[in-house]
Amino acid sequence: MADVTAAMVKELRERTNAGMMDCKKALLAADADMEKGIDWLREKGLAQAAKKASRVAAEGVVAQYVTPCGCTGVIVEVNCETDFVAKTDNFQAFANNVAKHIAKANPTDVDALMAQKFVDDESKTISDLVSEATVAIGEKISVRRFARFETEGVVSTYIHMGGKVGVLVDVKTDDKGKESDAVKQFAHDLALQIAAAKPEAVRREEVDSEKLEKEREIQRAKALEAGKPEKIVDRIVDGQIEKYYKEVCLLDQQFVKDPDKTIKGLMAEVSKESGAPVDVVRFARFERGEGIEKRKDDLAAEIAAMQKA
Repeated sequence: MADVTAAMVKELRERTNAGMMDCKKALLAADADMEKGIDWLREKGLAQAAKKASRVAAEGVVAQYVTPCGCTGVIVEVNCETDFVAKTDNFQAFANNVAKHIAKANPTDVDALMAQKFVDDESKTISDLVSEATVAIGEKISVRRFARFETEGVVSTYIHMGGKVGVLVDVKTDDKGKESDAVKQFAHDLALQIAAAKPEAVRREEVDSEKLEKEREIQRAKALEAGKPEKIVDRIVDGQIEKYYKEVCLLDQQFVKDPDKTIKGLMAEVSKESGAPVDVVRFARFERGEGIEKRKDDLAAEIAAMQKA
């Protein structure tokens, strides 16, 4: 009997979207033949999952979970094929279960997550759950990405428009601050701010150096194109970069609830009010389906194609 390697199991899972254990069983039964392994999975009732693996899943939700202690938070993007399915109770429950599992099991990445045993039922892996959900729901289901923050301060999440946008933010503070309503409200307001204003970094020194240099080049070219004297171009560029920082740096942004304040200024107010030092450590912002090329055909086109066939 041919040896079944981990790489082969992974390849079969990627091709069929079936569970890791099912893929291993299939390859063992098929004497390590990939195509026969696919046939075996179909014969065992996983044909739907296998057929759907090549479809585009660009809809879905960003789900969240925060542990009861408030010290660990998760956002996760779980995708399906249609907005209709994304709104169903079954799909929402599945996404929420994945978020809870990530918070408790702390996987290093999506591949590690898929191989883990589900915290609420160790007889199944997360990959098994994805395969089961694919068959039960009737569309390709995939877990695309997640962010997990564990902190000694405060974490807060915000889900916008039923899962279209999800935000996770980590606020550093001391024990007194963790009990302060002002700090908790600040963390919540930050999540709303990030969802609305789309910052790229917390503070200036965290801005991507390549993007910053590119912005300088763009502003310099614009100034020269406008006929500005070379001797004042550097000052013009510096002024435009200052504006750029105010757009992409969270601490420099105007507070969406009160544009007369910056987030940095609001943070100082909250520190004073709560009697505890407060700082923003990190954040994650996911927008459902961003970067995924969606299908361009529609229902009418599908029906017409079927009739023609």
